[in-house]
Amino acid sequence: MGTWLAPGRGGVSPRPHVCPDPCLPEEERVDILINNAAVMRCPHWTTEDGFEMQLGVNYLGHFLLTNLLLDKLKASVPGRVVNLSSLAHVAGHVDLEDLNWQRRKYDTKAAYCQSKLALVLFTKELSRRLRGTGVTVNALHPGVARTELGRHTGMHRSTFSSFTLGPIFWLLVKSPQLAAQPSTYLAVAEELEGVSGKYFDGFKEKAPAPEAEDEELAQRLWAESAHLVGLDMSHGSPVRGQSLSRSPLEQV
Repeated sequence: MGTWLAPGRGGVSPRPHVCPDPCLPEEERVDILINNAAVMRCPHWTTEDGFEMQLGVNYLGHFLLTNLLLDKLKASVPGRVVNLSSLAHVAGHVDLEDLNWQRRKYDTKAAYCQSKLALVLFTKELSRRLRGTGVTVNALHPGVARTELGRHTGMHRSTFSSFTLGPIFWLLVKSPQLAAQPSTYLAVAEELEGVSGKYFDGFKEKAPAPEAEDEELAQRLWAESAHLVGLDMSHGSPVRGQSLSRSPLEQV
């Protein structure tokens, strides 16, 4: 069985350090893909391809990698894709006119929520496109894990938060091992065979935010995402020589 975790790199272009071209020729099968890489509420940084960092890492990178691996997944049926979203998607709004935060005043929390909502919309549309292939895809809020994901939220910079709220927070959150269990469950549970296009909160299926159920928005987001990353929508492969961003953004 070939199981792949999406790389936690900032870039989303199909360069060799992310995904060889053709994608992973040394792997005969990809049975499970878990798109786990994420950043949270970081400053207004950009990826090496010029995308707003949270959009690039939390969503566009997973969108591109998944599409590059689709042929491998379809050849390894039954295959599964697990997209790690967040409960924060309920506060998100996808602005198709300014996904990259080039026109709006940057809001690091809103950018994070948008990226996680985009993942749920991507899950819905990918599920629709994969009907009848034997490959399923679901989105997941795994719970809050005791990791460095929240290092940009400000808690560590506040004496009150660090010394008063910090110990309580660390008691309530899950260990990384426990937080990984829902992903493993969605990846291998026999009772989830054929279940696709759903949103899970931990081990339980739940209804996502209303905006995450918008099929037209999901299709428009797919088209815009494919354009941004240079994906040939007819063949599911990157277009050679095509810029991955519409207009260069300042690099960090």
